[in-house]
Amino acid sequence: MGQIQVILSEDVHALGDAGDVVTVKPGYARNFLIPQGKALLATAERVNEVEHRKRVISEKLAKDLKDVTAVKTKLDNTVLEIAAQAGEEGKLFGSVTAQNLADLLAEKGLEVDRRKIQLSEAIKTLGDHTVAIRLRSDVIAEFKVTVTAVE
Repeated sequence: MGQIQVILSEDVHALGDAGDVVTVKPGYARNFLIPQGKALLATAERVNEVEHRKRVISEKLAKDLKDVTAVKTKLDNTVLEIAAQAGEEGKLFGSVTAQNLADLLAEKGLEVDRRKIQLSEAIKTLGDHTVAIRLRSDVIAEFKVTVTAVE
């Protein structure tokens, strides 16, 4: 029996990832992969197009990684100071939220989406806190937040 090559248009378990050129049996391709839109028949033109797209995407990701690494370096050296009203035991009357932190970072020239700031819950006590920001799926920056009491 012959085999044919197809280009996967999405991830297929135990076969490959989107963009991979794989060899499968003709019936599997004809009856399952192609009708469900999981693959395209691999022609020389389509293979070249997929390879070109992969190169463009990898170049873009490399450039983005360079930019994100520069932002990570700035964030790692950042210390935010917040003055808030607090009670006797060091508990805040309000809280410091991700939106507050995003606004303070913006004042320092670091534009960060508040949804990328990883706070399990708002900061409700005085003292030093470390906050993480997920800049990309593989790049996490941390910065320090110092909460002091308003006199």
